[in-house]
Amino acid sequence: MESEYVARGWWAEDTLSGWLARHAAERPDALAVSSNDTALAWKSLEDQVNRLAKGLQARGVGRGDVVAVQLPNTLEFIFSYLAIARLGAVMCTLHMPYRGTEIATLMAHSGARLAICTPQAREMFEGRGIAFPEIDVSEKLVTEQKARAADPFLLLYTSGTTAAPKGVVHPYRTMLGNARLGAPEHGLTANDRILCAAPLSHLYGLYSLHCAWAVGACTVLLPQFSPPGLAETVEKQKPTALWTAPAHVAACRAAGLFDRHDWSSLKLAIVSGSMAPPELIRELAAKLPGCAVTQLWGMTELQAGLYTRPGDPPEMSATTAGRPSPGTQVRVSEEGELQVRGPLLFSGYLNNPDNPFTPDGWFRSGDLAERRGEYFAITGRSKDLINRGGVKFNPADVEMLLDSHPKILQSAIVPMPDPVLGEKACAFVVLKDKAASLSLEDVVEYLHGKNIAKNKLPEKLVVVPEMPMTPTRKVIKGRLRLP
Repeated sequence: MESEYVARGWWAEDTLSGWLARHAAERPDALAVSSNDTALAWKSLEDQVNRLAKGLQARGVGRGDVVAVQLPNTLEFIFSYLAIARLGAVMCTLHMPYRGTEIATLMAHSGARLAICTPQAREMFEGRGIAFPEIDVSEKLVTEQKARAADPFLLLYTSGTTAAPKGVVHPYRTMLGNARLGAPEHGLTANDRILCAAPLSHLYGLYSLHCAWAVGACTVLLPQFSPPGLAETVEKQKPTALWTAPAHVAACRAAGLFDRHDWSSLKLAIVSGSMAPPELIRELAAKLPGCAVTQLWGMTELQAGLYTRPGDPPEMSATTAGRPSPGTQVRVSEEGELQVRGPLLFSGYLNNPDNPFTPDGWFRSGDLAERRGEYFAITGRSKDLINRGGVKFNPADVEMLLDSHPKILQSAIVPMPDPVLGEKACAFVVLKDKAASLSLEDVVEYLHGKNIAKNKLPEKLVVVPEMPMTPTRKVIKGRLRLP
């Protein structure tokens, strides 16, 4: 496999330091990163990265060492990521909402020797063997750390709250090869300005950086998502490409921001992070007539596996997650599970016995899917299936219908125990108008009008002020509790 991946160009000598050095040499004065108060050209970015790398090296960071980073989408995150790579070390991202419990688990499992975080978060790391010495960036870089494409550079976690965390280690060649091949598929060039509304600590956010750095595009920073903040940044910074999630789009739509702000600079929008209702994609495309609205499916274990392209039929972008990325093979098992193999895939979890591969080497994603010609539609998660009296059903289609209800902003259906049937469906909803009311009878009547099978109807309704969300705006169903 390795020789085939190299021969086909799926794996190459891609490294972050190599990409940065190339852009700094070839386009030193072109913008590399921009925020509302700062802009840096490629040569200036390289200088800042080298200064931080000097200080980290003086603190003992070297090849293979793990450095934890808990930062918002700021220049400091960019500097840290590239400086850690400059030393041949490995960055382990910690999402901003993580606190003591998650941090203690992940720091112990990762073996991180140093953490880079905001001053406010420092106390959460202290006492866990993590030092915070002052970094003198004037110190000379003692040794040149030449990274190789096969070297690990990222350690990411799929979950930070379990006794056995699932750590995913990626070498440069899997992630950067996937981005290098993906950037032209998305139509990206060095002239683009890429804005990510999702956290850069998550692989979806990192993919935006990888695509930008593959072609030399400018990264536009939004430190923290809010609907007004995203709309104002688009209007002011004029990005040409936007990485976003269905929850971001729904929140901006609910606030009427697509009509009150100028979004015309956008030529590409990638929607990912969770299943997107087709109507949401259609509405976004209607609000952004000059923009190609596409969908993407990925996971921490493989980055970008499926996506629609700007030239694909709009209805495919509304109803599917797209076609496989270059070099990626995808199949749907007899049970309906999406399975993947190819040059983008990780090799296994760090210090965790879980085996996510089939006997013939395919990664079991846990997502349910349907094949539609060249395209694949994600239909739900296998663990979300509800077993009502021995008949299992996928609640995803019911959730999509509930999300189209005029009073509902967001919904999630979870199983609730039943002494006779085993499980029944409970619908949790967030209302658009917090002062409004909604009954189970209203919901059932609405769904009856949509011709949903009787066994799929929710049998309890719980209205909540907000959903528990992951950093990429997926609902954490395990935290939804019956009153």
